[in-house]
Amino acid sequence: MDNVKIMTGELILRLLIAGVLGAAIGFEREIRAKGAGIRTHVLVALGSALFMIISQYGFAGAERFDAARVAAQVVSGIGFIGAGIIIFQKNRVSGLTTAAGLWVTASIGLGAGCGLYAVSAVCTVFVMAILEAMHFITIGLGDKYVTAVLSSTDQHVLSEAIRSMGKKAERFSLTRADDRIRAEVTIRVPAKTFLGDVADELSALPDVQLESLE
Repeated sequence: MDNVKIMTGELILRLLIAGVLGAAIGFEREIRAKGAGIRTHVLVALGSALFMIISQYGFAGAERFDAARVAAQVVSGIGFIGAGIIIFQKNRVSGLTTAAGLWVTASIGLGAGCGLYAVSAVCTVFVMAILEAMHFITIGLGDKYVTAVLSSTDQHVLSEAIRSMGKKAERFSLTRADDRIRAEVTIRVPAKTFLGDVADELSALPDVQLESLE
């Protein structure tokens, strides 16, 4: 009975550590306003750890016992979640980093689930260091894209406003809603540009209303 209690306590500790490590990566994604945040990463890490525990102990008495069978399915199964995060829209792919983060979080959960605490913790530190370092390195380089929704009662005025942006307006689409014409415009700006500055510039366009900017 004491051995059972010790084992149960050890397994709960594995789940706890997996959840904490998953939350650490999720926190970084959360503050960057990504699609998968703390809750998603914690659930992925906990689920992976539990699958690892089930692999090791759930079928120990079976005639044909393969501790890696259930755990191996986690590696391929996490792909379904990752695929749901990756978005291809307007010739741009987004969500790849978050999907990769979930994939490595699953591996960290598996590591914690089989008792490899130090390796899992070090991997977590590496992941967070890479994400943070690359964020600060690339934040001032290159360009970024913002999407603005502009509207006007005159399509000609709206078209002229978009034309005045020059090459910054890479693509746009027009729709009609009631008596107004709406344009969803993808704008390329330097990476250091603040959204507030873009909003001020668009709000200054004559006879055009800025409805949203993200």
